[in-house]
This record gives sequence, structure tokens and C-alpha cells, in this order.
Amino acid sequence: MRNALVARWGEEIAEGGVVDRAAVARRVFAEPDERRWLEELLWPLVGERVARWREELARRDRPPVAAVVETPLLFEAGLDGAYDATIAVVAAEDLREARAAARGHEAVEARAARQLSQDEKAARATYVVRNDGSVEQLERELAAILDRLRR
Repeated sequence: MRNALVARWGEEIAEGGVVDRAAVARRVFAEPDERRWLEELLWPLVGERVARWREELARRDRPPVAAVVETPLLFEAGLDGAYDATIAVVAAEDLREARAAARGHEAVEARAARQLSQDEKAARATYVVRNDGSVEQLERELAAILDRLRR
């Protein structure tokens, strides 16, 4: 991946051998063609990696009851069909933006514009969890879903 980014955008995108994710974000959220190029490169790799991991889990003597994969832009990438169930974790837009900014994400508005609305994600998902409260509340709700999936 790093080599493809350097070939496309030059060595400055990965000074010292480490990809500057903020620089990538600035580039892809400012230029739709660059975003499409990156998505076309990245999404098949994500799909392949998840498929390999699931195959490894299935070959275990005691496969896990559930395997959880966090996939940004799952529905937008069309990868949702690879899963038995999906969980949309949704929150109020202003809270999502504040959290993203607190994590140092750049181009927060451009990122949000690229994503499906929270309502559309909720409509597509098998399960929906509101994440407007504490981490403990979120963990309880997710644990309840995993309990349902075990049955």
C-alpha cells in the first residue's frame, strides 16, 4: 500500500517510510478522483484480508461463536454482503464530528459528506446501536447483540 501511495503522490506522502495519514486525508478529501483511486485500491484489499481471516477462524478446532470486524465505509464499499450480520453504531452528527476532531482527523466535514447518513446506515444494518452515551453503555449494548448472535 505504501509503495502505491508513494508512486502516486511522491515520497513526501511517506517520509521516513511511514505514511502520513493526515496528508493522505487532505489529498483524497479535496480531490474526488484521488479518493476514488484510493478506494479502488483499498476496498478489494480489505475484502480479501477479512475473507482470509474468516477462513483462518473457520479452520480452528474451536471456531469462535462470533468474529467482529470494524470496517469503515462498509455499506459505501459494498462489503456488507460478506457478513452474516452488520451493526451500525450511530450517534448525533455534532457528537460524531466532535469525536472525529478530538482524534485529530482532518477534513471532518469532507469525510462525513462521503459517508451514508446515519439513518441510511441504520436502515441497512441488521442491528443498530446508539452511541450518544458512555463507553460502558456502548459496551453493554454491543454485548447484548453478541449474546443474541450466539443463540
